[in-house]
Amino acid sequence: MVAENENQALIRVEGLKVYFPIIRGLFQRKVGDVKAVDGISFSIYPGETLGFVGESGCGKTTTGRAILRVYKPAGGSIFFHDQNLVDLNREQLRQTRRKMQIIFQDPYASLNQRMTVGEIVAEPLEIFGLANGSARREKVKELFDLVGLSPSFLDRYPHEFSGGQRQRVGIARALALDPEFIVCDEPIAALDVSIQAQVINLLEKLQATLGLTYLFIAHDLSMVKHISNRVAVMYLGKIVELTGRTNLYKNPLHPYTQALLSAIPIPDPAIEATRNRIFLEGDIPSPANPPSGCRFSTRCPIVQAVCRETEPNMRQVGESHEVACHFAS
Repeated sequence: MVAENENQALIRVEGLKVYFPIIRGLFQRKVGDVKAVDGISFSIYPGETLGFVGESGCGKTTTGRAILRVYKPAGGSIFFHDQNLVDLNREQLRQTRRKMQIIFQDPYASLNQRMTVGEIVAEPLEIFGLANGSARREKVKELFDLVGLSPSFLDRYPHEFSGGQRQRVGIARALALDPEFIVCDEPIAALDVSIQAQVINLLEKLQATLGLTYLFIAHDLSMVKHISNRVAVMYLGKIVELTGRTNLYKNPLHPYTQALLSAIPIPDPAIEATRNRIFLEGDIPSPANPPSGCRFSTRCPIVQAVCRETEPNMRQVGESHEVACHFAS
């Protein structure tokens, strides 16, 4: 059971903004900002998995990387064990990152092809001076065994492995420094369907064994439902709904969430033929020039005048259910 007391949160994000400057012209002047993440707040509790879902470009990956301070926030606070990561200097941040790691989406691009997989997994240990010589190699062998890879593979190169095996190498690298928190940035998106379940099962096993906390970013709503304790739905840099996984799938309140869930196919032709699908018209607006009021107002099937004029705040609707919609109840 995951505690949901703010004082017990492992990660607490308050008003996070991540903007990327738009540079144009001969003199390379800034003419605007891409508001990739625009003032979001949420918490992640020890031992839980918070799922992040939404269309491409909505800010999921940017949020994860901002928490790790790969991207510098334009505003807001990021607390890890009540320590504001935004205020840390370079060395303080370097030491804190030992407890915060990431598993990348693409297991082909995230591994150095000129290094053996043993060297790749050992690199964090070398950088932080945690083990040397034979002790380092033994630690890498333990990590390989932990993720289901044979220690005899240490001296092979990434191109000699399948996609699923490469992702296991990436997971072993993320575990090398004994982290508490891991950002799983669509870790199964580039894998065959037959391999995806194996990787998810591995992540769940590691979480139970090591007490890990995950931010799980994905497009696959059924997979998010399987692995997550709570789910946050993002749209155009904003969180529009946040609640427990069961509640979200049984009682979605935001029109965008309802549209996403209606797109999940049901493996029963009779039910699939009779259920109502919600089709959204148009494309996602540009994050460089988001619409006024509610970000979803340009595509919402129940839009009213107030939606285009006033931005809805996240509010509590029912127990542990937050939504940013004027008409959700």
